Amino acid sequence: MSETPRSPQGEQQHREPQHTNRLAHETSPYLLQHAHNPVDWYPWGEEALQKARQEDRPILLSVGYSACHWCHVMERESFENPAIAALMNQHFVSIKVDREERPDIDNIYMQAVQAMTQQGGWPMTVFLTPDGRPFYGGTYFPPDDRHYGQHVMPGFRRVLLSLAQLYAQEREKIEEQADELAQFLRQREGMPLRRRENATQGLPQLDLLAVASQALANDFDAQHGGFGGAPKFPHSMALEFLLRVYLHRSKQVLSPGQLSGNLTELGMVESSLEHMAKGGMYDQLGGGFHRYSVDAEWLVPHFEKMLYDNALLSRAYLAAYLVTGKPFYRRIVEETLDYVAREMVSPEGGFYSTQDADSEGVEGKFFLWQPAEVEALLNAPDAAIFMRYYDISARGNFEGKNILHINVEVEQLAKELTLSVAEVEQIVKSGREQLFKARELRVKPGRDEKILTSWNGLMLRSFAEAARHLGRGDYLQIAINNANFLLRSLRQDGRLLRTYKDGRARLKGYLEDYAFLADGLLALYQASFDPRWFVEARTLMDQALALFADEQNGGFFDTGSDHEELVTRPKDIMDNATPSGNSVAADVLLCLAALSGEDAYRERAEAYLQSLADVMVQHPQFFGQALGALDFSLTRAREIALLGSPEAADTQALLNVVNTRYLPNSVLACARPDDEEAIRAVPLLAERTMQEGKATAYVCQNFACQAPVTTPEALEQLL
Repeated sequence: MSETPRSPQGEQQHREPQHTNRLAHETSPYLLQHAHNPVDWYPWGEEALQKARQEDRPILLSVGYSACHWCHVMERESFENPAIAALMNQHFVSIKVDREERPDIDNIYMQAVQAMTQQGGWPMTVFLTPDGRPFYGGTYFPPDDRHYGQHVMPGFRRVLLSLAQLYAQEREKIEEQADELAQFLRQREGMPLRRRENATQGLPQLDLLAVASQALANDFDAQHGGFGGAPKFPHSMALEFLLRVYLHRSKQVLSPGQLSGNLTELGMVESSLEHMAKGGMYDQLGGGFHRYSVDAEWLVPHFEKMLYDNALLSRAYLAAYLVTGKPFYRRIVEETLDYVAREMVSPEGGFYSTQDADSEGVEGKFFLWQPAEVEALLNAPDAAIFMRYYDISARGNFEGKNILHINVEVEQLAKELTLSVAEVEQIVKSGREQLFKARELRVKPGRDEKILTSWNGLMLRSFAEAARHLGRGDYLQIAINNANFLLRSLRQDGRLLRTYKDGRARLKGYLEDYAFLADGLLALYQASFDPRWFVEARTLMDQALALFADEQNGGFFDTGSDHEELVTRPKDIMDNATPSGNSVAADVLLCLAALSGEDAYRERAEAYLQSLADVMVQHPQFFGQALGALDFSLTRAREIALLGSPEAADTQALLNVVNTRYLPNSVLACARPDDEEAIRAVPLLAERTMQEGKATAYVCQNFACQAPVTTPEALEQLL
């Protein structure tokens, strides 16, 4: 997909295109997919906006992304239709936007669509006045009216004609609607962040976390894990937050009382992680997670694979492994990151964005199996066992074919077959290897090879943390290569950029680009102890404070002070599929405060988190990352400084004590006592000395330090 623009059927590359529009000059694979539509598409920019103003024509804004199945459908049905394209070209200035490149545009106009329709999604279709104010919008439109029982979904052809007529003949109605929506958007931008006066006021602050935990428990699916019903999303940040609360209860910082329904935080996390990893949402052969499940059982996924989901989920499984020690969770972490290393790393070291749901024009085709295919690869007894384990049948579980998912426990299957558990595990393992090899010969889903700074920051952190906690030197090298690439190729004149493809970096970085990359670099510092990564992270956040801080209302804007002027300046505070830039920025500032001793970082983070505390705890599914940062601010960081050569055996013994534990509200620094550059760069290391020539650990919390220790046993006692 990324190198050759194509239609969803994959035919574009085999014939000379009849049409070429301005999108042919873009780098986004999503925009390039539309470069040969008969629509006279423009990318977002001054050329298109000026044309709309000069000709007084409304703007048709279409927003999507390359792995979006219904985006492909709307392209095939409408944007490749010459008659519909002619209507668009006659009456509108049509602008196509990749939401992954331009989250600011997506954020602003998605708020408008949700206000108009009470729902949102992609493809997003919004109609704007020439100055950018929205007046009508929706998501997917079929080409012609489509009936669903008594409900009629308006056809795109009719929508185009109706709005063109309305704009020409009843302009005052258009202007009135546009004014109302623009005012709504500006009010949201200018809303100050303040604590509400409500029922949580007066509670001991840490008890706020228990309130949020109970709110999650109220929506927990006790049968299948996860929260709510279909469609079901992983909510990895909320799961990590629950692990934090579990730790507080286990240490009796919070009361150990049961949640309603006899649930526990650890029980909710384990149930969710196990059901997801055994379901069809997880790629049982190749590792890695699909986007979400269309059902409540985690069986049928939306088959696209997103870089950010795999970054966040691998982190949740790593945390569960550190808490429980269960090898199953470690296996999922490693299989997921191995998938990313195999499929999603560019030659320069960047991480690609997505893999499509479709291959050869069919949703999920690459991942589906029929019994005959399995029987052709495995001997008959092994095939029968493998198909029983992964629920592969002639009936199928998805459009007559089979999504692999674990349908029975190994122990139960071994008992049924009078085999040992080890024998069944070997048959399943060998079968997975054979099917994976055969699957590699299939036509793979398209891959969006643009490299986004923010998503790379998420995955950088995941590789760095897995390297640190699992002792994987190969993961550390991947993380180092990625950090070097991002800092080398996605900065221009000191300004971080958003996106990179085909040797071109472009678009000014957003808050999330700065915050997520700084977060990843701090994780890399704590895995490698190269002070360069700490210095770069601190520099990025100092720049972010200058570019994005909202000094009047608190928090951060998504766009920089040097950004183009839009109808409003967005500020996203909710954690959705990815964490908000504000949530990660707060977390990074707290980490920087602990490592640097600069209290101004902490004060800014705490002011933001306290202003939203009541909203967070009442709606925890939308503030998972922010709740983790709130926990960090309420409990104060545990600061761990080690003096000793990182490669030496005595230092490694101390590091092993730290790195085999789940210590979410902690920072770790290490340097040789003669490494003046490293000690000067990271103030937490200043004025520390080795005791008796041995590697020495200092543990501080709440402005007080324990006596330095030199043995793993003594450090264990402190932790």
